[in-house]
Amino acid sequence: MVAEKDKPIKRPDGRYDNVDFTKAIDFKLPTVKASYLRRDVLLFANAIGCTKDELHFLYELHPNFSCFPTFPINLPFKQTDQDVYDFFARALVTDVPGVPAFDPQRSVDGERGIEILQPIPVSSENLDLEISPEIVGVYDKGGNMIQEMVQSMVDRKSGKVFAKMTSKAFGIGQGGYGGPPGPKTVNYTPPDRRPDAVHVFQTTQETTLLYRLCGDYNPIHADDEFAQQGGFKGAFLQGLGTWNIAAHGVLRELGGREAGRLKSVKARFAKVVYPGDTLETRMWKVDEKTVDGKFLEEVIFQTVVQEDGRVVLSNGFVELWKKGLQSKL
Repeated sequence: MVAEKDKPIKRPDGRYDNVDFTKAIDFKLPTVKASYLRRDVLLFANAIGCTKDELHFLYELHPNFSCFPTFPINLPFKQTDQDVYDFFARALVTDVPGVPAFDPQRSVDGERGIEILQPIPVSSENLDLEISPEIVGVYDKGGNMIQEMVQSMVDRKSGKVFAKMTSKAFGIGQGGYGGPPGPKTVNYTPPDRRPDAVHVFQTTQETTLLYRLCGDYNPIHADDEFAQQGGFKGAFLQGLGTWNIAAHGVLRELGGREAGRLKSVKARFAKVVYPGDTLETRMWKVDEKTVDGKFLEEVIFQTVVQEDGRVVLSNGFVELWKKGLQSKL
């Protein structure tokens, strides 16, 4: 609960008094339960473009049946539901001390990341999964409000933390309160040379409709008229759809298609992807290091639309465990 003294007060002009972004640091949002079936894991793998030569992601009787490691990124949306839900009702977040409420019609997903700490189970059977969100910081940049969050996927029975997910949400025009600008951004710039690998994915008119079944039921990804009201030319692919398609491309091309080799992935959303766009993810190996005696490879990636060259994912960075040193599922 947020104390009354820490709640911003909305003025008639739509701006707020009693704003202090620093009060939000380390604020814990309500924990939510999460659950999923093997069917959800199979659907996700299909939606992000896994193909038959990756049958271990697509067939539950495969001897090495695995959950694609970025699967948890959708669980804060899906939670425990096995049916569609009211996306906007769920998007209404709890009050955060010192911070005006996000206006969902003027807010966009800015960046996403995930770090895999334990192999992701193929279902939540016998687990008591929770997603625990915490505000890392709220920043004031160019009149925009940026909220940075970390969400942990935890089994309460064992205390095991499977993954930590990071995000930055941009409230367009919702800043300008003199808050902290935030830490300096780390930029991952592609080297000036040919990529070490390229992955191509052809989206269709149905790609966004398939991906929404993984838990993102925002009508802006299905209803052209609704999207046009927001200034778009029509329904467009979920940012996390593009993000997961790219993550799959990197694991497929450079990670041996092995779930256990992905340690982390993050990227920044740059442009909208429309159904029919051809996504080309370009990858560059940039460094190797050791962590706890194991070898880790660092990869920078960028995703562009082939048809017009626009960058749709920037600042992409992946850590892959080297072959032969990964955890086995």
